[in-house]
Amino acid sequence: MKKGLFIVLEGPDGSGKTTVADIVCDRLCEKGYEIVHTREPGGIDIAEQIRSVILNPDNTAMDARTEALLYAASRRQHLVEKVIPAVSSGKIVICERFLYSSLAYQGKARGIGFDPIISINEFAINGTYPDVTIFLDVDEETGQKRINSRTSKDRLDAESVNFHRLVNEGYREVLDRFKETKIVDATRDLDTVVSDTLKLILDSIND
Repeated sequence: MKKGLFIVLEGPDGSGKTTVADIVCDRLCEKGYEIVHTREPGGIDIAEQIRSVILNPDNTAMDARTEALLYAASRRQHLVEKVIPAVSSGKIVICERFLYSSLAYQGKARGIGFDPIISINEFAINGTYPDVTIFLDVDEETGQKRINSRTSKDRLDAESVNFHRLVNEGYREVLDRFKETKIVDATRDLDTVVSDTLKLILDSIND
């Protein structure tokens, strides 16, 4: 049986990850591929419960390291329960968010630093890395406008403008470190962003 692929869509809030992933997954299914569309934090019951704790707007007392550890715990359970079995069975997993988000949000914006975040996540993922990471790139102003247009906001959405600025700076540092990342300009119209993302995925499948 051919081994599947683990593909991650990354990007700051407002980059359109969920919208793009929904459409891309539908088109891949239409082409006959076995697709598992999932997200972080979440994707399976235990991880979704952790997600609800992390993103609950009432949990304003949450310590930054607690937040980072909860993300890592959610990631571990998600991998062993959903991602690894799917890839092992030959399916293509498309996941919204993975390690880059922890580096940008907790490593940079929360001030923990990249090295501690990498350390706890290396323990959590135990060598399981994406085959391909696609970064949906959106400028800070556009991303913030999209966040502000949402009818409901989670605990991270509701953070200050400065926090989201640090997240964007964090992603720039991540991209500088992980130069193999595929980048799509997500400020353009949806059809173009979807088309470019789909091409990158198909290229990876056929590589």
